[in-house]
Amino acid sequence: MSVRATSQDREPLVRPAPKFAGLDVIDVEKTYRTGAGAHTVVKACSFRLEPGSFTVMIGPSGAGKSTLVRLIAGFEPVTAGEIRMAGKPVRGPSRTRQVMFQETALFPWMTTHENVAYGPKARGEFTEGARQIAASLAERMGLGRFHRLYPGQLSGGMQRRAELARAMMNEPDIMILDEPFRGLDAMTKRLMLEYYGDFSQESGRTNLFVTTDADEAVFLADRILVMTGIPTRVRAVVEVGLPRPRRIATLIDDERVGRLKAELLAMLHEEAAKTFTAGSRETAGSIGVRGGNLSEDRSRWRRPDA
Repeated sequence: MSVRATSQDREPLVRPAPKFAGLDVIDVEKTYRTGAGAHTVVKACSFRLEPGSFTVMIGPSGAGKSTLVRLIAGFEPVTAGEIRMAGKPVRGPSRTRQVMFQETALFPWMTTHENVAYGPKARGEFTEGARQIAASLAERMGLGRFHRLYPGQLSGGMQRRAELARAMMNEPDIMILDEPFRGLDAMTKRLMLEYYGDFSQESGRTNLFVTTDADEAVFLADRILVMTGIPTRVRAVVEVGLPRPRRIATLIDDERVGRLKAELLAMLHEEAAKTFTAGSRETAGSIGVRGGNLSEDRSRWRRPDA
């Protein structure tokens, strides 16, 4: 089995940080009010991101996961409940919580280097030390030879790596990724999953990764939050327990992976079916669940309040 170098074999990706913060979502509700009435997207939602952990949130499409991302990032206020980071209420955006969305957020008029260095430059903190870190990050992410190119000249995978480098320049405590590899071709997506798995293990930062893909969830997560349909809340929590570093080739035939995926798909199917019954056929069909024999062993699962 081929195994890449681990963190003991390499220099740190960024300056070492003492301990990264966790985050608590406490009985959160988000309701939008319009002339047509009130629409509750998130209700009675509670969970914790342990410091340095990799948590994956999975649920049906259109269930409110991206709304939760905006609330955690501080882009929108909660209607009720509270979000606390390191014990302090989240009142707005912060460089300590960096977000990667599905669409690229690179500035098309800036080179790769200028995009990576944007945060410190915008704050007037682009010192010689920051310049060296930017160059080191670009090199470590395979972008060293492309630092003078513009985003439109980079592949999809390279754009994603450039965005990761730019986020790391802000030295966040928490990385929030909302389906960041959606739209990439199969091979690039596979490489990015392995790359980011290694990256997160080495950096030790707290991660929240949002997806509708059971393969992504099982491959990346320490623990998985399975969300209900709208209004969304945590239906179940699973501790994955697979060793790291992980490689897709070695996990394909792992019985534990197969069982976890089957359980995830069964619960997602149930949640999508509820929405389907309520009239949202588009949401139910977006999961793409296939029939098969699903394991009835639910001993790994526990309710979030257990």
